[in-house]
Amino acid sequence: MINWSLREIEVFLDLADTLSFRRTAERVHLSQPAVSGVLARLEAALGAPLFERSTRTVRLTDAGQALVAHARMLHAQAAAAEAAVRDVAELRQGRVRVAALPSLAATVVPTVFARFAARHPGVRLDLLDALSVQAFERVRAGDADFALTAENPAYADLAWSPIASDPFVLLLPTGHPLARGRGPLAWSEVTGLPHISMPAPTSVRQYADAAMLSLGTRFEPRYEVEHLASINAMVAAGLGVSALPALAALVARGADVAQRRLAGPDVRRPIGLVTPEGRSLSTAAAALAGLLRQEVQKVLRPH
Repeated sequence: MINWSLREIEVFLDLADTLSFRRTAERVHLSQPAVSGVLARLEAALGAPLFERSTRTVRLTDAGQALVAHARMLHAQAAAAEAAVRDVAELRQGRVRVAALPSLAATVVPTVFARFAARHPGVRLDLLDALSVQAFERVRAGDADFALTAENPAYADLAWSPIASDPFVLLLPTGHPLARGRGPLAWSEVTGLPHISMPAPTSVRQYADAAMLSLGTRFEPRYEVEHLASINAMVAAGLGVSALPALAALVARGADVAQRRLAGPDVRRPIGLVTPEGRSLSTAAAALAGLLRQEVQKVLRPH
């Protein structure tokens, strides 16, 4: 098998085009002896002369003619591979798959996707909205390049880097007596109210459970539903209140629903970036992750 470099292919093809060692040397910026050295190595490797040379003329041999077509194909393939790598490195093409909590998928992610797509229209973006456990599993399975989700110590084989903390708020009907107050509410003020919550093992429920346990109370919501739109409708209908992270509340809060900050204890859901342990993100994925990090921090900064 011939072992030659892309540079040697270029020298051979230039010589086949010009049939002149002097002109080839000028094209490839080598000395004529260096061009002759490249040709000698190729001929030795192939065991056949590629050019017939006289004091006045240079012409391809039959073996040289046979090699030209294959050399052009190899050169084209190498050039295409180089261009493809450059396109990916310079964000002209590629694909990024992001798993995100529903509250993030419905708030910060679309904004960032639109900004990124405007800058890099050749990069395909896929959004996988998933609960926390599912988001980790997507990254573990390779279905997502990275995930935006709450922390989960059970996935020690994946890397999780914190971005921001998502504070809890209480959603309640606008006509509720507590809706007219200002400032934060203590969890102890709302323990006896009928609650509407997401089911276990969602990250929302885990942190709500922890807040109630810190007060010596077991959290037993009146209703359990999976979708934020359902929570909004049920709160608006007066069926109860709902303790949610601020990002989730952005999705669930409607015109007939008021919001109060919850404190004492100050429960916050950590939001971070999940990536495969020991593996770097692609150029496009890293750029997108950076924009998402900035947007999450921007949205949660006032809190």
